[in-house]
Amino acid sequence: MLLTGAAIYGVGVSTAFRFERVEIDQLVYTAPAAVRAALAVAPGENLFQVQTGPLAEQIRTLPTVLDARVEVSLPDTLVVRVVERVPILIWRVGEVGYLVDASGALFVTLDPGAPPPVGVSAEILDERSSSAGTLRPGSRLDPVDFDAATRLATVVPADVGSVADGLHVAMTDANGFVVFTEPTSWTAIFGFYTPSLRTPEIVPGQVRLLRSLLADREATVGRIILASAEVGTYLPRETIEP
Repeated sequence: MLLTGAAIYGVGVSTAFRFERVEIDQLVYTAPAAVRAALAVAPGENLFQVQTGPLAEQIRTLPTVLDARVEVSLPDTLVVRVVERVPILIWRVGEVGYLVDASGALFVTLDPGAPPPVGVSAEILDERSSSAGTLRPGSRLDPVDFDAATRLATVVPADVGSVADGLHVAMTDANGFVVFTEPTSWTAIFGFYTPSLRTPEIVPGQVRLLRSLLADREATVGRIILASAEVGTYLPRETIEP
């Protein structure tokens, strides 16, 4: 027992197992410098005295990180395994676009003019006055808004029988969720959703109702209001008098 205790003590104070290097998995959205800063292990610290659990927890606080694991590789290295968040859509506030993962977390800001990641085409235009001051990497979208947004972002012109080249989804202070065409022809107001009284589960019914309201009259429709999955109305498109 005395020999074992002496051996443990000797390893703990030995200079042979000092921290010198970090090995980090290849990263897409996370800066390696941010991972190293989150580790907060001083060069020369004895690796036998390093608790890897708290280090991994610190790395998980980075907005781009979904999960992390830290391992000791003797004699002098910490190995960091990072699982990054995967974007499913872009949440745009003014000129700023944020990547959003499947949990509704905003985790990285797109560089101006940068193309979206491969496979990410859905985009929500957030025009609410409060969003510019509150949303940033690390923020999490309201679950109801995120549910509605993901449902509406998948709607394409063929789903509503439209001849438009594309559809866009916006959130506004006045009308809640709004879908409009590209090029601009008609606008459909889907409205606001709540956790219980008016849930996003009515979106498929609203889409079917929109299709019926556009049938044989898309060229003349300007504005559609979808009060529910069964009740809706439309206004004709304004015409310019000669």
